[in-house]
Amino acid sequence: MLLDLRSAISDTAYPLVLPSAEEARQTGAAVTAQLDDYLLPRLARLDAPLLVVVGGSTGAGKSTLVNSLVQARVSATGVLRPTTRAPVLVCHPSDLAWFRQGELLPGLTRTSDASDDPGTLQLIAAPALAPGLAFLDAPDIDSVVDANRALATQLLAAADLWLFVTTAARYADAVPWELLRTARLRGTVIALVLDRVPREAADEIADHLAEMLAAQELGAAPLFVLPETQVDGQGLLPERYTEPLRSWFGRLAADADARSAVVRQTLDGALTALRTSVDRLADAADDQAATAEDLGERASAAYRGGRRTVEHGLQDGRLLRGEVLNRWQEFVGTGELFRTLEARVGQLRDRVVAAVTGRPAPGRQLQSAIESQLVQLLRGVAAEAAETAYLGWQTHPSGAALLTPELARPGADLPERAERLIRDWQRGVLDLVRTEAGGKRFVARTAAYAVNAMGLAVMVAVFASTAFIPTGLEVATAGGTTVAAQKVLEAIFGDQAIRTLATRARQDLLVLVDRLLDEELERYLAPLATVEVGAEPGIRLREAGDAVERARAATALTTTGNPTAPEGAR
Repeated sequence: MLLDLRSAISDTAYPLVLPSAEEARQTGAAVTAQLDDYLLPRLARLDAPLLVVVGGSTGAGKSTLVNSLVQARVSATGVLRPTTRAPVLVCHPSDLAWFRQGELLPGLTRTSDASDDPGTLQLIAAPALAPGLAFLDAPDIDSVVDANRALATQLLAAADLWLFVTTAARYADAVPWELLRTARLRGTVIALVLDRVPREAADEIADHLAEMLAAQELGAAPLFVLPETQVDGQGLLPERYTEPLRSWFGRLAADADARSAVVRQTLDGALTALRTSVDRLADAADDQAATAEDLGERASAAYRGGRRTVEHGLQDGRLLRGEVLNRWQEFVGTGELFRTLEARVGQLRDRVVAAVTGRPAPGRQLQSAIESQLVQLLRGVAAEAAETAYLGWQTHPSGAALLTPELARPGADLPERAERLIRDWQRGVLDLVRTEAGGKRFVARTAAYAVNAMGLAVMVAVFASTAFIPTGLEVATAGGTTVAAQKVLEAIFGDQAIRTLATRARQDLLVLVDRLLDEELERYLAPLATVEVGAEPGIRLREAGDAVERARAATALTTTGNPTAPEGAR
């Protein structure tokens, strides 16, 4: 189940720019690290040696304390800060094999030599240390070196027990208390050492620290007070001062049940804390999905608006005005429509006239005007949709981060695609006419030229909201020529047939327009697809978190309270 949770966390990304994204990435990395560094290996070996991570502020004396507890100079000390750059783990020789395997803290390379590389873990055997217990001297939690602070936090998350070391001068610092609160929320077992305490102020300082611990619900944590003193020739603290702490750890090492209780309490706390972290990750993932959906809808709405503009333009008669109307009047008024419907000779006559005058036939001019008008409409609609979508994304931080300048305008090849679309549609209209009128003697007699003429009339019919049944305005504007054309077509096809033909032609045009606008919309959807936000990413995270919580409750890992503090601890 923990592996399923880890997989769910690893598979969830937070690529969109949102307030919750960066925190989610950090939380996900922290949870994954704790799973790898501690929870998975510890649950696989509950009987492994107890790991005590010694952490604290800069110059608190952590390394000196570790050396004194194991009665050997195993960790470097000095006045230069930070002294401990790479972690040092000290254990009994019989426990070295477990830590050398690398199951715990697998990202750190094991070494037996001192190192300044924070990616290494120096392993040292100390015969004076009892089996079953190991000390890990961590870098300073408030180090001026970012890598040291990050490593210290990582190591503390892998602790069975956190031995927090502070001084009389630093015990109220903010950074340590932030980590203490984190440890409490995780359920980590904690013990504290108050170091370098002036004898005359020992009771006062210790009482104040105890009050602070109680206020943070850490009053049960054992507190050991070490007075100001000099180290001996080996750099170790006097045994009479460290004896209470050494005895406490000695009894813990000798008592398998006590060690197990510490491990189980810390494990239970860590597993319980996962629930809150996973919920935050799931919420952030939901934010990503909702934002991606919103951005997609903003762009889609812009292009849906473009489609409606085209549809209205075909229905409200606006395209019957201007160049199209003029060419239509020429086409009908000069009698070309009727001549071409009467006999094939019309085709030959118009070709001769065009050759002599150098002017295209009215039918060809009408076809070009229709094409030009529709292409102009599509270009305007695409430009407006691109601008609307661009502004919609620009007002959202996530959308603005995905924008590129070319998205503010239609695709560079849109004019060519629009022209190709209209020409394809015009050919389709001719096919419709040919199919619908294929059995009519009139069309059969006049053949392709008549089909072309009737096709042009049907194209004009598409521009009228009444399927080419003219309104009073259209009749007045066109001087009655639309009525004449309408009557001719009705005579050929019948009233319902022409209505059906115009409707089908309009529908076919809108299908092609949809395809063109979908291609333009894809320019916006493609960047969204690259960020790989799942449709419901939070569900998998919550399901995995629920499974972990059910397993935790079923195994009854929890053991309440810190280990009993011996005499000498506050």
